[in-house]
Amino acid sequence: MSHYTAAAPDDIREMLATIGVDSVDELFDRLIPAGVRLGRDLDLPAGMTEQDVYGRLRELAGRNVSAEDEVSFLGAGMYDNYVPAFIDMLTSRSELLTPYTPYQPEVSQGNLQIMFEYQTAISELTALPVSNASVYEAPSALAAAGYLAKLANGKGRFVVSRGVHPHGRETLRTVARGYGIEVTEVALADGVTDAAAWEAAIDDDTCAVFFQNPNFLGAVEDAAALSAAVAERPALAVGQYDPVCLGILAPPGECGVDVAVGEGQQLGNRLDFGGPSFGFFAATTEHLRRMPGRIAGETTDADGRRGFGLTLQTREQHIRRERATSNICTSQALNALAGVAYLVWLGREGIVELGELLLRRTAYARERLAAVPGVRLVHEQPAIREFAVVLDAPVEAVIEYCAERGINPGLALAPHYEEYPEGLLVAITEQRTRADIDRLADLLAEAIPTVATAVAA
Repeated sequence: MSHYTAAAPDDIREMLATIGVDSVDELFDRLIPAGVRLGRDLDLPAGMTEQDVYGRLRELAGRNVSAEDEVSFLGAGMYDNYVPAFIDMLTSRSELLTPYTPYQPEVSQGNLQIMFEYQTAISELTALPVSNASVYEAPSALAAAGYLAKLANGKGRFVVSRGVHPHGRETLRTVARGYGIEVTEVALADGVTDAAAWEAAIDDDTCAVFFQNPNFLGAVEDAAALSAAVAERPALAVGQYDPVCLGILAPPGECGVDVAVGEGQQLGNRLDFGGPSFGFFAATTEHLRRMPGRIAGETTDADGRRGFGLTLQTREQHIRRERATSNICTSQALNALAGVAYLVWLGREGIVELGELLLRRTAYARERLAAVPGVRLVHEQPAIREFAVVLDAPVEAVIEYCAERGINPGLALAPHYEEYPEGLLVAITEQRTRADIDRLADLLAEAIPTVATAVAA
């Protein structure tokens, strides 16, 4: 058994002297700016017994409200989808739950095959020939696509639609700043990317263009037209997609998209109070060696039997740092396993049926809510699973009113889109029935005049 032995005071003084400081405080003062230091002791309560800690944590956990405790119309990239029971069984198996990087393919064939099958499913879903396995989540994937574009053409500007998820745009700007790339945002017109402004923003110094389909406000974009704007230029077309909606949308590979990314939580992963999830990433063959993360490949062993290995490993743990295309240090393999299992469970026909179900229920919800006095649709564009409305009452107060009555009506748009100060983004999943939608409409009809009257008073 090993033991940790704290360094004696003399040893500490000797170590500090070696690096040229007199005290630990001086070391911190030199390295940590004053503006980020706490300046006081941590405010920690006195120690508690294990039994008391359990009781305290149970009390805190009881304050949480999950999607199983209320009817949730909250979406914005993470959705309350139904997860079949076999996925929990599969992802709980110890041989799948515990492995990390499959450095030794001879003992990792099962996990490598899962990665390979996952990549195959994403390639089929996106109609793009190569997929990795995989990245953290959608914003990371979008930013990684930006870096891939920089490696591909070295141009100096990103053009991004305002319809891209706010978290993705924020992450993209962070990455762009690090590489000295300018970011130009194109506004929306009637719910979709302004086509004229999009064309005008693109020039020969454009590195990549980014759009989302369906976009953040739920509108289906013309992906082929947005991609065609860079067909004769060096820029790459990057599309962020909802994978469930790809059951009924034209796939990005058929619309001229060079790189398709997205959030995989919708595929067999629960909300789980914020994560983890996984991001998917697919591209044309031209960009195979610029993709982040890693790619599992199929091969045969010395006896001619089918086998799997890591074909491309582009992170700095595997190759020289200056040649790495990402520092992603996990493939989110367990979450991706849930994703491919979910796709297999749905099958080719099932994912189409699910998309059509969402389409019908979303159409019904838009019609019901638009008929409520004080509710107006933000746009009339086609929508599959999500849509935006504007309320004639303070949206945060309406959300609170509904939450107290067991319904989360959606996401307030104001923090992300100041042009919609009373905007509400409503999401539909297969778990939201027509009765749930009717209940939301009736509750909004009650909440809006009540809240508006209270504010006026």
